[in-house]
Amino acid sequence: MEILWAPWRKKYVTSGANEPGCVLCRALAEADRPETLVVHVGERDFILMNRYPYNAGHVMIAPRRHVGTLNDATPEELSDMMALARRLEEVFREVYKPDGINFGMNLGRPAGAGVADHIHLHAVPRWSGDTNFMSVVGGVRVIPEDSVEACARLRPYFTR
Repeated sequence: MEILWAPWRKKYVTSGANEPGCVLCRALAEADRPETLVVHVGERDFILMNRYPYNAGHVMIAPRRHVGTLNDATPEELSDMMALARRLEEVFREVYKPDGINFGMNLGRPAGAGVADHIHLHAVPRWSGDTNFMSVVGGVRVIPEDSVEACARLRPYFTR
């Protein structure tokens, strides 16, 4: 067995997940603090950086209201989610210049949801020839940008 030494992961495995309540709701409640990585707060939904991203620029769009299923979300919350997805497509093209973008949801833990009781839409910029093969072949993920830096790059695009 190969062992990859990744001391930076200690913060991930020892924080947040064990705190009571919803990590998305906590981030929203503390949106004015930079470490929450909240990019934008809209009327019904908000955007925040994924603290453990699949790729540079990986964000999530979530309803401000704690809601666990698409059926429990209001049509307005879902509509605003899609409006923010459209805006992110535009912002990603300007900021990151990706070749493509993944948008997706994982509903329930068996489907891969890390936060299973608060729906959220993932948005991930992608590039031709990016490092996808590293995860498959080497079990390693290469992310060229810190989430705090990414958040700082994206925030201005939602204030203009």
